[in-house]
Amino acid sequence: MALHIGIVACSAEGAALCYQTICKEGPAKLGPHKHPEVSMHTPPFSKYVDFLQAGDWQAVGDLMLDSATKLAAMGADFLICPDNTIHNALDMVEDKSPVPWLHIARVVSEEAHRRGMKKLGLMGTRWLVESDTYPRKLSKLGIGCIIPSKESQIELDRIIMEELVYGKFLKPSIKYLQSVISGFSEDNCDAVALVCTELPLVINDNNSKLPILDSTRLLALAALKYAIDTDRAI
Repeated sequence: MALHIGIVACSAEGAALCYQTICKEGPAKLGPHKHPEVSMHTPPFSKYVDFLQAGDWQAVGDLMLDSATKLAAMGADFLICPDNTIHNALDMVEDKSPVPWLHIARVVSEEAHRRGMKKLGLMGTRWLVESDTYPRKLSKLGIGCIIPSKESQIELDRIIMEELVYGKFLKPSIKYLQSVISGFSEDNCDAVALVCTELPLVINDNNSKLPILDSTRLLALAALKYAIDTDRAI
């Protein structure tokens, strides 16, 4: 019997994509209409945003832990969080969690390593790309990374926080994202890691100059594999 997946959600669009991916991909592994049991919890998104803007990472972690506790009470066997930014706080609370987590940066890093990639461009919020969340995981596998310029980070933040999290997909913004990816290509990156879980809603292998690493779907697929894998070792 597959394990019960708990989703610690933050913003709706990314969480919905992760949930849908688990449910859509489940039948290929388990049979028609089948997927693991899935539960999701999310506080008001504004709480996360307020703490992020205040730089209060402990409070961000406490929100994640509160969701973890509620999901464990609902029967979840392990947890995923389809939001890259708040993973900056996971180390602060993970040892207090009632059930284990799959770390999104580890999942993406392992996929990059599997595909033989050596240098990635990171696209996400400024809180994420300026942190060591991804560089730390990538460096363990011998993979380097670069981030957008400060100017680009400001515009990426605006696109993510004012448009994508509200389900607004505007052509000028998509073109801007593509220009950032072109810059990564000029810097000899092997791929672009979409380390904001909303970015895969508008950027994919068909409209990107570089191969993409879709953190949202990669996390969902890793959770699905873990839920049905007999090994089950995080």
